[in-house]
Amino acid sequence: MDEVLTIEQAAARIQMSERYIRRLVAERRIPFHKLGRSVRIKAVDLAAHVESGRVESITVTDVWRGLRSVA
Repeated sequence: MDEVLTIEQAAARIQMSERYIRRLVAERRIPFHKLGRSVRIKAVDLAAHVESGRVESITVTDVWRGLRSVA
């Protein structure tokens, strides 16, 4: 069985506020399970959400290539 987290545990896991996690749930930006009045989030779903926000770094060379293609 996959590890499931409470709102508090999910917030601590990614070092964000509980309010942020609750907003993700309210906006349905992350999959979750309702057990009565309790909300649970699978750890793998939380990790996938964090990874989806990843932005790759660029190098100075990449910037120069972009400038040359415009000119």
